[in-house]
Amino acid sequence: MSRLLSLLCLCLVGQVLSQDMPFEEYIAQIQACPKECRCPANFPRAVYCDNKGLKSIPNIPPHTWYLYLQNNLIEVLSADALRNATELRWLNLNRNKINTNGVQEGALSAMSHLAHLYMDENLLSSVPNPLPASLEHLRLSHNRISSIPARVFIGLDKLNLLDLQGNKLMDDDVTEVSFKGLTNLVQINLAKNQLSSMPIGLPPSTTQLFLDGNNIEKIPTGFFKDLPNMAFLRLNHNKLGSSGVPKDVFNVSSILDLQLSHNQLTEVPFIPSGLEQLHLDHNNIKTVSGANICPISFEAMQDSDNDSVPRLRYLRLDGNTIKPPIPRDVILCFRLLRSIVI
Repeated sequence: MSRLLSLLCLCLVGQVLSQDMPFEEYIAQIQACPKECRCPANFPRAVYCDNKGLKSIPNIPPHTWYLYLQNNLIEVLSADALRNATELRWLNLNRNKINTNGVQEGALSAMSHLAHLYMDENLLSSVPNPLPASLEHLRLSHNRISSIPARVFIGLDKLNLLDLQGNKLMDDDVTEVSFKGLTNLVQINLAKNQLSSMPIGLPPSTTQLFLDGNNIEKIPTGFFKDLPNMAFLRLNHNKLGSSGVPKDVFNVSSILDLQLSHNQLTEVPFIPSGLEQLHLDHNNIKTVSGANICPISFEAMQDSDNDSVPRLRYLRLDGNTIKPPIPRDVILCFRLLRSIVI
């Protein structure tokens, strides 16, 4: 049997070396593969333990970079089982039964190379703490999270994606210091929580903000002035009325995609010149007028070239009480429009 294994190893040595994995490490990795898991010979740094009905994490080989443990019955994230797996880059624990007390102290913070941590659909009531400073993506959607520990993100300056959708966060749980330390955050997903106000303390680097499915009724004046990189904003399925949307609140040059579907708007909000996509379907809007929503005057439009006209290309208005046709002044203003749904 050992001779057969050696022959197999020799056949794959070229592939292994191409992954920058020394031959000795390759042998140790294959031999240490847990019996409950699968360790592909042509992808030796990955260990697949998903869909096995596991109730605990087996001992993981020391040279593992990618560990897949999703779709099991695991209740405890054990520091002991991961003691040797200090090289982990990717850990998938989605759809298990791990609660906050089940995350043993030091189980995560010891992984100094971990970049991707997925713990969607578990039983967490709080963001795990402490977290490794190497994290780039943190997905914690569809848990029971109602608490973000103070300073939990301090030092996580590599994190660019934070997914907290489908939890139980309320306004008091998202404070000015909740996201302190996330200096390079690009995307934050707070959809389907229990927020009634816009979240405060968002990092200035935030580019994509998802707030669908909350109970938000208004947006504070100047809310986006400290978010100069905001490009994609989703507020679908909230309780926004036109009185809760200040006239120039979206007058931010960086916004490209604005989604306000399934709210209670009675008027089309201000459309910044740089906006490319606007979703206003399923509101209570009755009329639309180019004179009211065009971001530049028609006199200026006549003297301008295509580089300075409004950039809107997609406009969705179905599910309102607007009757076609779209007024001519809307078409004249947004001359780059390629699609209008009404």
